[in-house]
Amino acid sequence: MQHNNILGTVLAGGKSQRFGEDKSQVNLANKLLIDYVLSEIIDQFKEILIVSNNSINFQSSEKITKIEDYKKGLGPLCGVLSAMKWIKTNKRDYQWIATFPVDTPFFKRQILKDFIKNINFNESDLFFIKSNNTRHNIFGLWSIKLLDRLEKDLNDGERKVELWANNVGVKIINMEFPNNDPFFNINTKEDLEKAKEILKC
Repeated sequence: MQHNNILGTVLAGGKSQRFGEDKSQVNLANKLLIDYVLSEIIDQFKEILIVSNNSINFQSSEKITKIEDYKKGLGPLCGVLSAMKWIKTNKRDYQWIATFPVDTPFFKRQILKDFIKNINFNESDLFFIKSNNTRHNIFGLWSIKLLDRLEKDLNDGERKVELWANNVGVKIINMEFPNNDPFFNINTKEDLEKAKEILKC
């Protein structure tokens, strides 16, 4: 399922304030947290970008490039903008960016396949997943047509992904998961312990 017009982008620039250290580098069952999502998406895209302001480790692949935020301290919206600017600067042909967080170890590639399969690309320039009544604002598909507006709004002080997406006109793709939540994310040390217990099941 290589989508040649989509750049896979892992947003790893968060401060992990609630966790107390860079979550991407946390070891979960002898595997770095960032590598869980990378291993699920590595075969789905021609290239993957990691946006992180730290010196981090991750699985080795010629497909993966790490960059820093265009401007630091502006949140995940700036991570998206940084990826869009990378596309322009490096003269890539990607028309879309698929974004993923680093802290969801139970996300599986089939969810990505189903998400994209259910998208009508003519309906919107922005798509998010919603599952079990929860909207996931970092699991998204962003058209690079949004670059100029995103940069302007960031410069004007916008920081909240949800508010910005609503103003743009985001299209929501609904998915249901009756058993374990594949979007369970690790925000605290307690979440990490819960993830360890789930992996033992």
